[in-house]
Amino acid sequence: MTFPFEIGGPSFRARQVRSWVFHRFARSFDEMTDLPLGEREQLAQRYPSIRPEPVATWEADGGETRKALFDGSYETVAMRYPDRRTVCVSSQAGCGLGCTFCATGQMGLVRNLTAWEIVSQVLWAARIFAERPTNVVLMGMGEPLANYDHVVGAIRTINDDVGISARKITVSTVGLVPQIERLAAEPFPVTLALSLHAPDDETRSALVPINRRWPVAECVKAVKSFRRAHGRRVTIEYAMIDAVNDAPWQAKRLADLVRGSDIHVNLIPLNPTPGFGVPPSPRVEAFARELRGLGANVTIRDTRGRDIDAACGQLAAEAVARG
Repeated sequence: MTFPFEIGGPSFRARQVRSWVFHRFARSFDEMTDLPLGEREQLAQRYPSIRPEPVATWEADGGETRKALFDGSYETVAMRYPDRRTVCVSSQAGCGLGCTFCATGQMGLVRNLTAWEIVSQVLWAARIFAERPTNVVLMGMGEPLANYDHVVGAIRTINDDVGISARKITVSTVGLVPQIERLAAEPFPVTLALSLHAPDDETRSALVPINRRWPVAECVKAVKSFRRAHGRRVTIEYAMIDAVNDAPWQAKRLADLVRGSDIHVNLIPLNPTPGFGVPPSPRVEAFARELRGLGANVTIRDTRGRDIDAACGQLAAEAVARG
């Protein structure tokens, strides 16, 4: 369990504190009213804060989408839908992989987040929702598999202590093949999402530089192997970029990659980032129809939080971006 406090005293005291942190989402020891006042005061002196708190927050979609900035360097997005409560969690401040269309990628890597910082984002969202999130997606800032040990430690705590099923936790990667294989050997059946964004190596290498090390065919082979290991459906995330990866021939090649599998393709109309355009909606729909006609499972993602730079590819840590 990832838990950065030494409680001391009888074992039931630690259970009380864990219950307050993981199930009642306490922000301070002062809230733990079933602990003796003296013990609360001592703990508060030793640990002035239980978890990181946002230094700024923004709202969109009538308050149903909220973005938080932590430590001036990483961001989290909480989204309430009629049937679920999703938190999009960062695993790094910034990102070192340099995807050209992604605002986070243009920041460069500031640092890896600790397991507790990752878990704390989920607890912040739980406090916002006033109940446990139903879904956790590691699709915020950073490449989760480049911070492997802390991400896996956080997943264990989110699963075991917060109580969110591993099947409701999604790990997104641009295709770090050795780490995908390592994740496939873990005992928890998380969902895997491959940020592909182009079906051919020439285009993908221009968008996602790590493709030069692990090209398209190798990435798709690795996620299919993950699927066999865990029995979990794999998703391909595909950001639709105007006149870059939205041509009919690219839809055909993408369909070829997933043919014969149950890989799900999630098309994401690009959210505004400098230098890249958003395809018109009819072209996105035509691309989806082409894929469906060739037998692929495909959806078009609903965009949330675009006006507060909280949508996919837009997280850039406001304080850092303003310098």
